[in-house]
Amino acid sequence: MSLLQDLTSDMVSAMKNRDKETLGVVRMLKAAVQNEQIEQGHDLTSDEEVAVMAREYKQRKESLDEFKQAGRKDLVEKTEAEMKVVEKYMPQQLSEDDVKKIVNETIEQVGASSMKDFGKVMGAVMPKVKGQADGKLVNQTVKDELNK
Repeated sequence: MSLLQDLTSDMVSAMKNRDKETLGVVRMLKAAVQNEQIEQGHDLTSDEEVAVMAREYKQRKESLDEFKQAGRKDLVEKTEAEMKVVEKYMPQQLSEDDVKKIVNETIEQVGASSMKDFGKVMGAVMPKVKGQADGKLVNQTVKDELNK
């Protein structure tokens, strides 16, 4: 079952359950997928669908940080609820230990020894963790491991 079909069925069940919050988020996600589909001019692959969900999640995460800094508790709670709905459609996220393990394996594979090799390592790590780990976490982990 494709992501679009999942979103449609979840949208219908949210309507039946009169769950306005979930319905609103699912509609936004469905619109984002459909817009990406129109932009690409073809049905999205699973990787492209994951990229759309990751982008939507990242937008909400950035908003959450801003709302916390501004002291907007009402918007923080709303955004956290939206993030939980988006997480449902994303692949299982890797733990920090898993990311560290992948980064260390990649450092060995590319023969990196210093921060000069940062770009090389990041270029090799990101395809391995695409959609499964936050870019900031990967970036920081690579920096930490190369600075050892």
